Amino acid sequence: MSTFPGSPKLIKGGLVVVDPQTGAVGKIIPLQYNPDTLTRTFQIKGVGAESGDRIEALRLKGPANETIKVEAEIDATDQLEIGDSLVTTAGLHPLLAALEVLVNPRSDALQANNQSASSGSLEIVAVEAPLTVFVFGPKRIVPVRITELTITEEAFDTALNPIRAKLSLGLRVLTIDDVGFDTKGGGLFIAYLKAKEQLAGQSAAGKFGNLGITGLP
Repeated sequence: MSTFPGSPKLIKGGLVVVDPQTGAVGKIIPLQYNPDTLTRTFQIKGVGAESGDRIEALRLKGPANETIKVEAEIDATDQLEIGDSLVTTAGLHPLLAALEVLVNPRSDALQANNQSASSGSLEIVAVEAPLTVFVFGPKRIVPVRITELTITEEAFDTALNPIRAKLSLGLRVLTIDDVGFDTKGGGLFIAYLKAKEQLAGQSAAGKFGNLGITGLP
């Protein structure tokens, strides 16, 4: 795909898979095309939900629960035109599989749990998934849990490999309430929160005149 000389470099959003203990990066999954929209929803954790609780009315007991919804498209047409060997033989299967393994326990972990159960173990430890980090530009790097993944495959090659698809990703931001302070995820969330505070500090202050009043009663 040709670009105009001197055109700005387009950065891409995507996911980074990180070891939750060591912080070592395991895999980077960039989105082929950035979504046109990104929806974020906040559920505020207030204290004193009952009306009339005057002492607690303005208190926050923790970070808000933030959810992110991303709709994206992927298309193998360009890679097929240049004869990319992986895309030619497997289409979009590898990229889609890279996302799907993030929402499933590893097969070896499941087999290990099954062997433990067969040997009479009374407690089977739930499989820990890697830490997923959503990156959407340098100002938005945040630990998340994938809560929803919808893949709509829209076109296929002669071997029925998908070559065009739409992705719908539901993400829940992991806060220090989820992962604690002394973890890679906790550090990423605090950095994310501090970045918001710095950006908020750069916001231009308005005047009462902008609101059509001279002051508060």
